[in-house]
Amino acid sequence: MNFRKLEVYQKAIRVFTLGAEAGRELPPGHGEIRDQLRRASLSIPLNIAEASGKTQPADQRRFFAFARGSAMECAALVDACRSLEVVGASLLDQLDENLLSLVRMLSKLAR
Repeated sequence: MNFRKLEVYQKAIRVFTLGAEAGRELPPGHGEIRDQLRRASLSIPLNIAEASGKTQPADQRRFFAFARGSAMECAALVDACRSLEVVGASLLDQLDENLLSLVRMLSKLAR
C-alpha cells in the first residue's frame, strides 16, 4: 500500500480531516453542505489510492484528475461556508490553504 507514503495522499487525508471538522461546526439546517463536504473530501484520498493501483499512466492521470475535481468542489463548499458565515474563518483558512497546495500537487500528477 505505497499510496499511504505519498505526500499528496497525506495532504488529502489532512483535507478530509479538516473538512470533517468544518462539517461538525455547521449548524442545524445545513446538512446538505455537511454531507457534500464529507463526500467530496473523502473522494480525494480515495481517488489518489485508486490512481496508485493503476498500472497505466493514462489511468493514473485520470484518477488524479478526479481527485483534483473533488478538491475544487471542496473549495467551492469552503466559499459557501464563508459566505454564510457558518464555520469559523480560521478553520476555513486552514482548509483553503491545504486545498490550494493539494490542487497544485494533483494538477502536476494529472498531466
